[in-house]
Amino acid sequence: MRLAVFDTHRYDRDALEKANAGFGHALTFFEPRLTLQTARLADGFPAVCSFVNDRVDAATLEVLHAGGVRLVAARSAGYNHVDLETARRLGIRVTRVPEYSPHAVAEHAVALVLSLVRHIPRAFSRVRDWNFSLDGLVGFDLAGKTVGVVGTGRIGRVAARIFRGFGCRVLCYDVAPDAGFERETGVRFVPLEELFSASDIISLHVPLTPSTRHMVDGAALARMKKGVVLVNTGRGALINSRALLAALKTGHIGGAGLDVYEEEEGIFFQDLSGQVLQDDTLARLLTFPNVLVTSHQAFLTHEALANIAETTLASVTAFERGEPLVNEVRAEQVIRAPPASR
Repeated sequence: MRLAVFDTHRYDRDALEKANAGFGHALTFFEPRLTLQTARLADGFPAVCSFVNDRVDAATLEVLHAGGVRLVAARSAGYNHVDLETARRLGIRVTRVPEYSPHAVAEHAVALVLSLVRHIPRAFSRVRDWNFSLDGLVGFDLAGKTVGVVGTGRIGRVAARIFRGFGCRVLCYDVAPDAGFERETGVRFVPLEELFSASDIISLHVPLTPSTRHMVDGAALARMKKGVVLVNTGRGALINSRALLAALKTGHIGGAGLDVYEEEEGIFFQDLSGQVLQDDTLARLLTFPNVLVTSHQAFLTHEALANIAETTLASVTAFERGEPLVNEVRAEQVIRAPPASR
């Protein structure tokens, strides 16, 4: 099947071409993101492959549908960039990659924590200037600290196990607490308010839904311990960035590790080094020595890229053959969890 692949970089192409040896689809790669302005590039293609920061809204879907597209295969776990209601109305099927490498994202979250609590970025910058002083680099042990893991899907569970391996006390929050996971690992499921107030480190691993948007707002940040380290490898809009900025300015938040940002569209995955960053909130966040931002790279391992490519192309094959789409996302199937910030 002819597949138009948008928002591609070299690592995407390499992984998809390698995986496609076992599928035989006709892949056409486009560097631009899939938006209303670029949707006509897919004219004549029965399927398109989108990425997490594409904008597959109602207007874009109308153009895609008019051009013959009947499948949107998102090579991401997140799907909030696709207007599922419009896709349903137009008869366009939507698939995603619900699971690729939970270890990739969980390990990146822990790497952000370690980098922050041991001041690794600051130490790295200092020694490159021949400054070998240790002043200002005092960190703290993870062993014995309380870590709050918000969301215990596959990624959250791996993160919880890793933190337990460091000797941490792990509190978990999920809309569906799992007593078996508690018994197996020694973690404890608690209400979100208790997790926020009791944790020294908090790591977010929930999807973005209407009820989880800004689950970390000003009120939630105020409940947290002074000096808490907050890490987000989930979705950017889980955190109200302006509220986080305010909490950092007062010193209430000890550190923030962000692999995602709520206004990252058009910024992350791009080389803007020759431009002036127009997002004032992100620019201000980047000035804090206790803030570490990575550009949505938590998924970026060889293993995860291979799994993403394999799963995406398998969905395209199933669609071509008229087989059930095991990774399909439908508007009526989207589960909206109860509000998590109350």
